This record gives sequence, structure tokens and C-alpha cells, in this order.
Amino acid sequence: MIDEATTRMIREHLDAAPVVLFMKGTPDFPQCGFSAQTAGALRALKASYRHVNIFEEPQLREALKAYSNWPTYPQLYVKGELVGGCDIVTEMYKSGELKTLLQHAGAIGGV
Repeated sequence: MIDEATTRMIREHLDAAPVVLFMKGTPDFPQCGFSAQTAGALRALKASYRHVNIFEEPQLREALKAYSNWPTYPQLYVKGELVGGCDIVTEMYKSGELKTLLQHAGAIGGV
């Protein structure tokens, strides 16, 4: 169960930018391979996004798993909706679907 204050904190992060990546570490210094791959896909698309280092916000680490019903990190959100983790984001990147989604969210420029 997530307390109200933690739920509010998660929502504030999600409302702060169209694209939010909850990850282990930072885009420049990821602390797991999956977070590195996901941040790398966003970087390759030159996407504008906010990242949240779950190691710096430990109260979010377990709460976000319950909030999203997703057990692992990273977790990518677009417009407040969970897109998925590394495998899903990587597949979407390869198919071009991620680029389209991020363009619609205003995180990358049009073609």
C-alpha cells in the first residue's frame, strides 16, 4: 500500500515533464545495464525527458512498483502513463514506435 504523500510525490514527478524515466542512477552514470539501455534509446532519439534516480529517492523505490504494478526498473512514463521497462522501450525504439510516441508527447521534434 502506498501512502498519500508518496503517491503525491510520484504524481508530481509525472506532472513535471511529458516524459519521465525512473531509473537506477542517472543518464550519464546509469547504475544498471537496463537503465543504461533505456536512457541510451532516449538519447539516440534526442528526446527531452526528466529522469528520477530511485537510489536518491528510496521512498519511491518500492512505492513506484506498487503504483505502476511493474516490478522492475527502469520505468518509462509518457504523459503520465507507464510505457514499460527496458525490453519494451528497446523494442519500441527498434520499430520506430518510440520515436512516434515521443513526437506526439512533444519530447522530440517532428521529421
